[in-house]
Amino acid sequence: MQELSLHILDLVRNSIAAQATTILISICQKGLFLVISISDNGKGMDADTVKSVESPFATSRKTRRVGLGIPLFKAAAEQCEGAFEIYSVIDSGTTINGGFKIDSIDRQPLGNLTDTMTSLIISDPDTDYILKLESDKGIYQFDTKEVKNILDGVSITGSEVMDWITENVNEGIHTVFGGVLNEVNTGIGTD
Repeated sequence: MQELSLHILDLVRNSIAAQATTILISICQKGLFLVISISDNGKGMDADTVKSVESPFATSRKTRRVGLGIPLFKAAAEQCEGAFEIYSVIDSGTTINGGFKIDSIDRQPLGNLTDTMTSLIISDPDTDYILKLESDKGIYQFDTKEVKNILDGVSITGSEVMDWITENVNEGIHTVFGGVLNEVNTGIGTD
């Protein structure tokens, strides 16, 4: 994977497979680091499984014997002087954190986070997604549960709603990270 947004997509898919109904995607600038955290309320893992998931040869899938999502995310963090952590509790959920040194030449670009979010919403609209972005420029939060409440029965995947979500997430990314990461592509004009 060449972009952090694709790692996020893969990790969130793991959360959905673990029967999560709510998934928090947090991307925060903390000093010299970009910290990405994925937290879910899925079925969780026992301690032995948590230890094994960092290996590419551990997967719960029946269609293949190799699971690369978590090991690749860990490697992406560590190759740019960052860190990786995973916490999980059976029947409570899992949290995965990756820290990425922002100015490291080896840090992968954030990529198209808006496309990641819209893909997730369209493919699994019943899941509630919370996107939280934070930097010294501000805080942005988007919550599909709040949007669904406002829509009052109108489909969140309708084209007009998805257009609004795309615009809203783009503006949030631009406000919080525009210029901070030097490669954020939101489709909005540059500063």
